Amino acid sequence: MSVLKLIGVLLDYPRDELWQHGEELLEACDDPALSPARRRQLQTFVRDLLATDPLDAQDRWLATFDRGRSMSLLVFEHIHGESRDRGQAMVDLIDAYRKNGFELDARELPDYLPLLLEYLSHRPQAEAKDWLHHIGHIAGMLAARAAERQLPHAVLLEILVEAGEGKVNLAVLRQRASEEVRDDTVEAMDRLWEEEAVRFGTDAPSQDCDPPHRSPARAQPREIQP
Repeated sequence: MSVLKLIGVLLDYPRDELWQHGEELLEACDDPALSPARRRQLQTFVRDLLATDPLDAQDRWLATFDRGRSMSLLVFEHIHGESRDRGQAMVDLIDAYRKNGFELDARELPDYLPLLLEYLSHRPQAEAKDWLHHIGHIAGMLAARAAERQLPHAVLLEILVEAGEGKVNLAVLRQRASEEVRDDTVEAMDRLWEEEAVRFGTDAPSQDCDPPHRSPARAQPREIQP
């Protein structure tokens, strides 16, 4: 399993089958492309995850990546927001996937970071590095926010920044993250629901009362493979 594949698996929603592949995940942490310090950090992340009850790990993932937009793993959301440009960017990315034999489930979102990393893990190193360089600032801002919130995922995102070999200044981004108003608090979520109520009106369907999951729905989860 490549480093990019490993990072994608560890950033993804922790489905129950993840706990069946503990040894494989730990072996993948020992990649010679990583510094000894990064290898140890990855191993610690994996061991801590495997020691956590799956339901607790899933709840923590939702609390981390499914509340507010600042920690969203949908890459183009950070670039284009809700503009029409995001839709075209997603169409272009799907076309790139298909041209290279990478097929998606109909309900998968192409800009979901773990999915993008899985794709890049099968592409030439130069192409993968170019992609990571291109999204380096996004990965860096996510890493900074994760560090500010004392989340273990910070190391995963920092590794992506380093793999892109860009000029992302994590210290500057951490300072910026420390000054941001968090959007995952109860108060922030209440404001979001108020905005949604205004947008959809009183005739909105009852399912709108459910929290809006930002992870892609997958009919058949991808297997963890080398």
